[in-house]
Amino acid sequence: MARTFWVGGNFKMNGNSASLKELVASFNAAEADKNVEVVLAAPFVYVPLVASSLRSDWAVAGENCYVKASGAFTGEVSPEMLKDVGAKWVILGHSERRNILGESDEFTAEKTVKALEAGLKVSLCVGELLEEREAGITQSVVERQLDAVVKAVKEEDWANIVIAYEPVWAIGTGKVATPEQAQEVHANIRKYLQKAVSAKVAEETRIVYGGSVSPSNCVEAAKQADVDGFLVGGASLKPEFVKIVNATQ
Repeated sequence: MARTFWVGGNFKMNGNSASLKELVASFNAAEADKNVEVVLAAPFVYVPLVASSLRSDWAVAGENCYVKASGAFTGEVSPEMLKDVGAKWVILGHSERRNILGESDEFTAEKTVKALEAGLKVSLCVGELLEEREAGITQSVVERQLDAVVKAVKEEDWANIVIAYEPVWAIGTGKVATPEQAQEVHANIRKYLQKAVSAKVAEETRIVYGGSVSPSNCVEAAKQADVDGFLVGGASLKPEFVKIVNATQ
């Protein structure tokens, strides 16, 4: 089956009202491939601004959420709150959450369940550190991260999950996994899903690449059989992000 190409932009902790209004206006005016699903993740405080002004064929995501719908959790934001202000998606398990804030595989899985229950779709991030790649354990690390989610969600939930493979050593460093390296890991993730979940889920789940993706390096990666799109960091803060959206044209 042909999987719909998916491109996500992750603004991270960047932007302000003025700069994001300008950026969204540039995206709204751009010629973008209509056959690509595009999702922009904004800081919590700017989700309503982006959701209310963004072109209707693109969607908005939160960059994280908590595991409860409401309560005495100072500083946290629930998936229900994200949905209420216009988000359709949420990014979970990003390496910056795992490595800077110490979020575990199990906590990420719990968030995934709660987000799906609230009606959000999930961009689930996995990926290895440089020392893990050099030790030859990339696949076991990625499978460990996925195992927690596989155990927590139902098979039908995978229709609402996009897996983002982000080698941590390539995020914001300018280092990029070669198209062949990305394809190898993506193909192995698909084999893992076939074994751990089902052949249907393995075939239908989109697996996208993240890690210093730019307009100059995305075209070759997009040609790989198991690369179904991109999760883009810094390059999503520029109007040229649309060139990545159009990578398959």
